[in-house]
Amino acid sequence: MNIQLSHKIGFLVVIDEVWSSGPSIPPADPYDRAYARSWAAYLNVKFFPTVKSIAVALDDSGKSSLFKEVEEGLVLLEEAFKKCSKGKSFFGGDQIGYLDIALGGILGWMRVVERFDGVELFNDAKTPALLKWSQTFSSHPAVKDVMPDTDNLVDYAKDFVAKKRAAAAAAPPSLPLN
Repeated sequence: MNIQLSHKIGFLVVIDEVWSSGPSIPPADPYDRAYARSWAAYLNVKFFPTVKSIAVALDDSGKSSLFKEVEEGLVLLEEAFKKCSKGKSFFGGDQIGYLDIALGGILGWMRVVERFDGVELFNDAKTPALLKWSQTFSSHPAVKDVMPDTDNLVDYAKDFVAKKRAAAAAAPPSLPLN
């Protein structure tokens, strides 16, 4: 799944280069563009796999350390949002941009985690700007009709976990290597 997300994010750059007549998806400034790409890489390599691990975990053991990683990542993303948005609605400022799409692509799985574990990943206490961003992003006309339905993702995750449990139960016990 990481590779697929990475390729999708990479295609944003291609789309931006091919259809250059509209607003730019990545930031125009080279420093801002590099900053956005580094955060997109973090989301792809570190953040999304952690969120997904929580969503499809077979039991609660180890989840607390994963939740801590996600919480720490969100606090960092809160600061990145403040820097990139410059007080506006999106990472891209007034318009949805590169990082909005990168983090927005993970929102569905974050909502699965919230539903499964009864937590609020975005909240007023630690990530008020990201909480508002997630609501604004999800309700944007370009997003709301293509955003994955949370109930469908929850059903998918439940099926995946059930199959994973069944496979674990059916697996023969491991033999000692002595």
